[in-house]
Amino acid sequence: MKLRRQFAIMDIIANHRITTQEDLNKALKEAGFKVTQATISRDIKELQLVKIPFQDSYRYALPETTTLKGTEQRMVRVFKDSVININYSENIIVIRTMPGAAQSVASVIDNADMPNILGSVAGDDTIIVVVKPISAVEKVLKDFNRMIRE
Repeated sequence: MKLRRQFAIMDIIANHRITTQEDLNKALKEAGFKVTQATISRDIKELQLVKIPFQDSYRYALPETTTLKGTEQRMVRVFKDSVININYSENIIVIRTMPGAAQSVASVIDNADMPNILGSVAGDDTIIVVVKPISAVEKVLKDFNRMIRE
């Protein structure tokens, strides 16, 4: 439940202007999560959410990852917690995730410094990753599978 809630928070923060914990609580309730203010505070701390300037006030945002190590650690954690299966055809990698987790996994992929990945498209539990050149697919698959095992 915690993982799904935190994925929902990341999705809410990415797609809505959330300025207070009360706003976040309301958005979570609309998404089907019943939480306390203390739970929201812990989630904000664990997700390392930051407040950034937005128009005439501030809003919550996901932190900018400044180090490769931080990005790698987050990516490993998200992959281990969410990815169920990885397969491929030609230069397309298909990643199956827990329900509701695909967008968060795609987000860490898109924000990672992986020059052979053109981009990803995520649904609810499936991600399509486009790799270029086709000769790089094996390396990308190896990296993704390593993250699941770590």
